[in-house]
Amino acid sequence: MSLNATRILWINPLGFPDYDQPMGDYINSIKSPEVAVEVISFKSDAQMNNLEYRTFEALIVGDTVRVTRYAAKEGFDAVVIGCFYDPALEDSREISGEAIVVAPCQASIQVAANLANNFSIIIGQEKWRAQMTERVKHYGYGPRLASMRSIDVAAHDLQKDCGLTETRIINAGRKAMEEDRAEALILGCTCTFGLAEKVQKELGIPVIDPIIAAYKAAEHLAGLKKQFGWVPSRKWGSAAPSEDQITEFGLFREAPPIGNKLNFDVRGFI
Repeated sequence: MSLNATRILWINPLGFPDYDQPMGDYINSIKSPEVAVEVISFKSDAQMNNLEYRTFEALIVGDTVRVTRYAAKEGFDAVVIGCFYDPALEDSREISGEAIVVAPCQASIQVAANLANNFSIIIGQEKWRAQMTERVKHYGYGPRLASMRSIDVAAHDLQKDCGLTETRIINAGRKAMEEDRAEALILGCTCTFGLAEKVQKELGIPVIDPIIAAYKAAEHLAGLKKQFGWVPSRKWGSAAPSEDQITEFGLFREAPPIGNKLNFDVRGFI
């Protein structure tokens, strides 16, 4: 790998490695050939296969921050936190050094906002509605959210029967388009990867795949960083804890909690 290659770290924020290979292969199929990507999941006693509950999400915040610190020290240009709840996004941005940190919800909304006046988000379960609505409002896009439509499929089941999942997304998306006047759709879980194309063809409006949106945002911002020196601000609210404090408090002494790891180099091979 070239020393000047763009490097992106994709975090699957679970102590559960089964998503790493299929998501890594998907990212490898869309990444630019000159970019090197590392896909990791956590080394953890907790074997959660989803973050559908705030309880589960709270347990991975520290690990996400620690791995982001690793990315900063190892010279990654960008980091993606691969969950549509965007867990620990602000926390990780604070400690990321010159690495840019993005996440699927914010990235998907930004794409949709450039393509349409409003959008609907297709959610797996009704449970997700409150937290995802909070996120959309936090990013300032509340007025552009036409609706959220549930398909009643848990996150870890979305890839079990892709035909069923596609059909439910199409049905929910059609209701969002016809009843809520949605001009674009966002698939509200990274486990929907590979399903957007058929839905988009069927409905005739933009359908945003959150893995593509987040990964390509990371690639784009990494390119801007290299060309124009646009790195994360460290002023005022974006200030990071000092290295003196980090040392004093004994933080980040242990190796980052990385379990499974896959590398996709600049030629597109593992």
